[in-house]
Amino acid sequence: MERRSFLKSSLAGSAAVMMTQFARPIVAKAERVRRPLPRPVKHRTEMPNILWICTDQQRYDTIHALGNQHIRTPNLDRLIETGVAFTYAHCQGPICTSSRGSFLTGRYPRPIRSCCNGNDKWENAAPLITKTLADVGYDCGLAGKLHLSAAYGRVEKRPDDGYRVFHWSHHPTDSWPEGHAYEEWLSSKGTGHTKLKRKYGYIPPEYHQTTWCTDRAIDFIKEKRTGPWLFSLNCFDPHPPLDPPKQYLDRFDIDSLPEPPFAPSDIEEQKRLRDVYFQSGPKQYKGREGKTLLAKYWAMIELIDDNIGRLIKTLEETGQRQNTLVIFTSDHGNMVGHHGLLAKGCRFYEGLVRVPLIFSMPGLVQQNTRNKALVGLVDITPTLLELAGLPADERMHGKSLVRQLTGMDSPDQHRDYVYSTYTNTLAYGEKDRKSYGTMIRTRRYKLVNYHGHGTGELFDMEKDPGEFHNLWDDPDHLRIKMDLMIQSYDLTVRTTNTGSRITGRY
Repeated sequence: MERRSFLKSSLAGSAAVMMTQFARPIVAKAERVRRPLPRPVKHRTEMPNILWICTDQQRYDTIHALGNQHIRTPNLDRLIETGVAFTYAHCQGPICTSSRGSFLTGRYPRPIRSCCNGNDKWENAAPLITKTLADVGYDCGLAGKLHLSAAYGRVEKRPDDGYRVFHWSHHPTDSWPEGHAYEEWLSSKGTGHTKLKRKYGYIPPEYHQTTWCTDRAIDFIKEKRTGPWLFSLNCFDPHPPLDPPKQYLDRFDIDSLPEPPFAPSDIEEQKRLRDVYFQSGPKQYKGREGKTLLAKYWAMIELIDDNIGRLIKTLEETGQRQNTLVIFTSDHGNMVGHHGLLAKGCRFYEGLVRVPLIFSMPGLVQQNTRNKALVGLVDITPTLLELAGLPADERMHGKSLVRQLTGMDSPDQHRDYVYSTYTNTLAYGEKDRKSYGTMIRTRRYKLVNYHGHGTGELFDMEKDPGEFHNLWDDPDHLRIKMDLMIQSYDLTVRTTNTGSRITGRY
């Protein structure tokens, strides 16, 4: 197949074309940047364009085609029809920066010091895939979040990220006096986020940050260029506060919706873990309160879906759909009332660590495929390296998904386990509640260790997919618990950052 030819031909000698002349200097201020288009690299005409859509806090169970009968996501459904949906994709950290640093580098958060929200700067312990691709001729752009360092009370310090076009908007509200591209755009329209909220009580769709991010992506896609491109669309939705436009919430018959899943044991379980940090305390969200909570969350995702439709239409109208890889994912999930919890923290329920992951590209990626293999977001970067014909990086912890995407490997086996960590990740202002957690999940079992608390969780994911029956203290599962704990500890040791490349015997 013609579209697969670059996978073989471009691997040979690819190290020789890794160039540094396109390197970007570090930019401290997150202003909008428009640098000259990079020169296309010779012999790279087969490299695919990449449209990488990453939402914020979107659970795995939020797509109609994957089983949620209460939500309307026709455009995400269409991506699945023309691609592969990994239905057991897990993030490597249940918080923004740890997950984003991981999937942008192909490495676990701890070895690259990408553990906490709010760090002063990105440590640059591993190259970002966007920088690597920019260095070989990709024209890279971004709209929305980056969140590799602190954005609290300041504009995020920008690392050497490879983006030529950089429309920074960490979140929609106007928290910065300058440098916030979305608020500057609203101002150019004669309004602002605060003004709109006061007038309507919500942000109308045409002024919404998700719509603005999509507009910037469409502008970028329509630019004239001769080489491949990558665009990161990183909208803030469906991150709290859950405030969808009214017309999207009105789509739902709230009384007909389910309540967030809850068991009586949840209250006691969360009280047992009260010293392990979470953003909310335990409470059962029942009746109309719980149903409205889910309706607001799903309404925000329907807004995202409508904008994905605009992106697909633009690719088709510009003749770029056939050679553009569309990736859809999220950095982590959201509890949205499940188990009596809201938002996120040091927990590893599926609603927090399991996220959508869809790849779609006609002629290359299999179509209408639900892949049940265990995969991690850490696998995205090595996948992009292979698709671009670049050499694999042996220091990455991720494993390329190309053989899964093209049907070369069994759709049921990619990894024996997935791994996720929480390393005092939301430390700011919580000095008395330092929390550390590690999760390892096989096909059958999930083990969570809350380090320093002498406790954890063990779930049989086949018999108890809702994670309501903690087997941590069950004597019949002691051997399984110990085997998984040893495996998790071994993995932590094996992935230690050992410093710069080894070049001599001593």
